[in-house]
Amino acid sequence: MRLIIKSILVIAIIASTYTVFIRFAEEPPVRNEEEEKQDLKLASEEHEDRELSLPDEGLLSLMGQPAGKVKEQLGEPERTDPSQYDYDWWIYSGGNKQYIQIGVLDEKVVSVYAIGDGINMKPYKLGDPLSAVYRAAPISPSLSMELEGNSYRFELSEEDMNTRPAVQADGAVIQLYIDQYKGTLSSIRAVDKETFVKQRPYEVVYRGELIEAGKADSEKAEEIERAQERQILDITNVIRGRFALEPLEWDEKTAETAYSHSKEMALKKYFAHDSPVHGSLADRLERDSIPYRTAGENIAAHYSDSISSVEGWLNSEGHRKALLNKEFTHLGVGVYKDYYTQDFIGK
Repeated sequence: MRLIIKSILVIAIIASTYTVFIRFAEEPPVRNEEEEKQDLKLASEEHEDRELSLPDEGLLSLMGQPAGKVKEQLGEPERTDPSQYDYDWWIYSGGNKQYIQIGVLDEKVVSVYAIGDGINMKPYKLGDPLSAVYRAAPISPSLSMELEGNSYRFELSEEDMNTRPAVQADGAVIQLYIDQYKGTLSSIRAVDKETFVKQRPYEVVYRGELIEAGKADSEKAEEIERAQERQILDITNVIRGRFALEPLEWDEKTAETAYSHSKEMALKKYFAHDSPVHGSLADRLERDSIPYRTAGENIAAHYSDSISSVEGWLNSEGHRKALLNKEFTHLGVGVYKDYYTQDFIGK
């Protein structure tokens, strides 16, 4: 069985009342999912010596630990967000300086994500240059693993290797998000192997069963979308803080405009800033009676979640300019299924 998920060209737009600038980003990598009859055990053994050991301290040491360990180290979460991969995110926000998400399933830590200054992510350090990242552990263009009698091999493209390489560590996978414009480590995500297979962030060849996340009902799906919108705002503001920019304030009406565009793109099966029904961003803001001095928009489709979409925007020239535009003061985010829209305005 061969299933190919096509990624779509991601575009960034920066618009003002008088002038519109459009930047085209590279097409995101295509994810392939292919069942393979041959035995993948040899591939797994080939890279066995590449695994890291998880540290005894810092956030990565929480992987696989009881949820109570998280509260011992970080306290009560600011909020709890559902995810589309069966676990809940415990959110810890330090304003625009630090931001942490801890994935908890059945009272066990299955994922850790962190971005910002001063967070202990041994053996890595956020903000380090690539040379230090590569010294921490060998990085391979493929990851092989056995799970519940199934064999999986994930293949990383050249773009993956440059912007989001990964290494295995004690039953987990650590994804390293790289800011390719600065050549530094932007953020880190660790997931256990079962969650990694559910997310499938890279092309995968497998033998046996392709483990899937449970399907959310419509009410739960809406809760997940609203949670991702909040996460995108939080991560965006930490990135802006990295460049000494003011954080963006949430604007609910603009978020409704962004959501309507994401939903329309998904339902009408197109991907563009200009809606065939409602026109440009400026047209949509006028339709919704939203005042602004300057405005801009980022869109994305078929990314696995809020984290991957924001880190993807950061590594695209046009999207990056919108994320880091000092004229913007407010943000509305709309997520519908796996379509993402950021609408920025400056008041």
